Amino acid sequence: MLKTLYTKYKPFYQQNLALAVPIMISQLGHTAVQLADSAIVGHFTDTTQLAAVSLVNSLFILVLVVGIGISYGLTPLIAQENGRKNYAECGKLLSSSLIVNLGMGLFLFLALHFGILNLIDHIGQSPEVVKYAKPYLSYLSISVIPLMIFLTFKQFAEGLGFTKQAMVITILGNIINIILGIIFVKGMFGIAPMGVRGVGLSTLIDRILMALSMGLYVYLAKNFKIYLENFKLTFNKVRTLKILKIGAPVALQYTFELSAFSGAGIIIGTIGAVQQAAHLTALNLASTTYMIAGGIASAATIKTGNNFGEKSFKNLRLSAVASYHLVIVFMSLMALLFVLGCNFLPYIFTSEAAVVQIAVQLIIIAGFFQLFDGTQVVGLGVLRGIGDVNIPTLITFISYWVVGIPIGYVLGIKMGLGANGIWYGLTFGLLTSSVLLFLRFQNRSKQLIKDESKA
Repeated sequence: MLKTLYTKYKPFYQQNLALAVPIMISQLGHTAVQLADSAIVGHFTDTTQLAAVSLVNSLFILVLVVGIGISYGLTPLIAQENGRKNYAECGKLLSSSLIVNLGMGLFLFLALHFGILNLIDHIGQSPEVVKYAKPYLSYLSISVIPLMIFLTFKQFAEGLGFTKQAMVITILGNIINIILGIIFVKGMFGIAPMGVRGVGLSTLIDRILMALSMGLYVYLAKNFKIYLENFKLTFNKVRTLKILKIGAPVALQYTFELSAFSGAGIIIGTIGAVQQAAHLTALNLASTTYMIAGGIASAATIKTGNNFGEKSFKNLRLSAVASYHLVIVFMSLMALLFVLGCNFLPYIFTSEAAVVQIAVQLIIIAGFFQLFDGTQVVGLGVLRGIGDVNIPTLITFISYWVVGIPIGYVLGIKMGLGANGIWYGLTFGLLTSSVLLFLRFQNRSKQLIKDESKA
């Protein structure tokens, strides 16, 4: 049976993996920045500064995912137009997306710098943690603008199937971020030790360099000449609305999910700094596997968009199912790694015994929700490829904020299970999202094939 299944889907596995692997590494780059910041601060400073990183990341990601979601509105549109061989429209969409994302980057900077930077004084966190958090967040807020420029060109290239260059730029950028982070935090080569502020500065420099590199690649590479013939940086209302009609719901999808994890971090922060640092440690690991699964989901968006544009609905369904198979295999392996390696993985980020003890328990819980996390993000990616974003957005809201967070609060705070109880709630949220999105995919894909047969 497995051999027959493999033979049936083999071409789709190969196509999807060819796209997905570079995107996985590129997606991992977003998490790698936080991983590097956490590891550097955890090993070269103290628990209070590590808790400050946890607090900032919990808040910063709430804003960042809005920008990432808006930028993702370009990818399915580019994939669909490329499937129709409408190359001129691809260049025009890039122009509109760049204007949208620049505007969004500026808006998010203002929201972070003048909103959240003041908000953290009033959410019940330790004053010492807040003192270290503010300068770190200040640097990250500025870095949003170059990040949005990078994402614009990245999503354009990936929508056309060119996924390797963003991967290379992301890898090099993260190497630079780690090197500069260690230099700034420790204080090397005549630079005074900067503590947690140092990783904020290194992240800003990294994102500026990545934006310049990705923009130059798209502008100069021969592969894109045919698409850029009609590229002019001018505002177009129709294309802007097309991007926002997909990007805004996608931004909400990411916001509902990741804000649930950030909200969980804030709730855990009211318990204590040690629990908050443990939450960050486990969340960094779960975020890593999520981003890799997100690479499979992004590849699914591209292939689904291409097939949708070509009106090849049977291949659309086969390709999507192949993406589900791939993410199930990968996340099963990650679940096994989390459960078997739970006693060793926390030491990547910290050697504080109290933090490690709690983190071990959270990593085991994360191991159990790996399958749900992977399948729900692929479901979102497939549905995005056909432009189905509104109902999935509602599903994510219900899953995390009607199911996940309330259950987590009751178990963790009211019933006294602490951080573990809050993570049990998150697991229920992921399970709900995974099941509902799969049912939505089943319905939509079968309906497309049925409509094609009638036509």
